[in-house]
Amino acid sequence: MTKQREQQILDSWQRNAQPWVRALERGAIVSRVTATNRAIVAAIARLAPQRVLDVGCGEGWLLRELAALGVAAEGVDAVPELVATARAKGAANCHCLSYQQLATHPWASRFDVAVCNFSLLGESLEGVLRVLAALLTPGGRVLVQTLHPCFTAGAQGYQRAWLEGSWQGMPGDLRAEFGDAPPWYFRRLSDWLQLFAAAGFVVTAIDEPAAEVGGEPLSIIFELCLVQ
Repeated sequence: MTKQREQQILDSWQRNAQPWVRALERGAIVSRVTATNRAIVAAIARLAPQRVLDVGCGEGWLLRELAALGVAAEGVDAVPELVATARAKGAANCHCLSYQQLATHPWASRFDVAVCNFSLLGESLEGVLRVLAALLTPGGRVLVQTLHPCFTAGAQGYQRAWLEGSWQGMPGDLRAEFGDAPPWYFRRLSDWLQLFAAAGFVVTAIDEPAAEVGGEPLSIIFELCLVQ
């Protein structure tokens, strides 16, 4: 079940790469425009890294933001069309790699920060996090932004489960361009913390981006450091 679902995630992104790029170019994803993009850039900037790895970089918007801040960044994504778009838009250090290939890629040096920005969708994540741990400089950090589990539980209730994806956040004219949305694995807050601990990390900071002060969080950002 897990392998089948995780393959469905990749297959869906392969089919929906073009409309996804168009949606980002139009600024059609309101939560990203109002809060979550800005929040992950700020979280990275606070750490003042020299080298960043963007895991699941998509069409490279974060790589371009970091380049504008003078931060050297490399990206990886398993969808060739998204990687090609990232390169065409100026992110030359973008590699078409599956998460399983991260460990064997000949990286020039380690990274101060590894970022997983809405890119940890599957169930089998401990291995990915352990690989990222090996790619960090001493004292390096991993930043994980994901949907806030306390505000996104579906009809299944607040319990871990595979959920069907949706493009409901897209404007109607764009939504019609998308095919089947990728499934994703819902974790409770405690599940995320247990996952990080199993991979050898402790949580050093948490942010809960919202569109306005006092508003409902749109996401959660975990800052992780290796257990010393």
